Amino acid sequence: MYVCICNAITDKQIRQAAESGVTSLWELQKELGVASNCGKCRTTAVDILREHAPDQSSTQRSRQRASSV
Repeated sequence: MYVCICNAITDKQIRQAAESGVTSLWELQKELGVASNCGKCRTTAVDILREHAPDQSSTQRSRQRASSV
């Protein structure tokens, strides 16, 4: 799904950036340009980035997914 309409950036692109080591909104803006125009996507982009933060173990992610089902 598109997260940043202004720059045509998808959730998949944000996840890939997170997996590549992007850890902050500033880095995400530099890498992809997300939230650099109107900024309405900022919250969603940060949420996706936090979901895929490298400091979370796969166990913690599994628990989060299980609790949201």
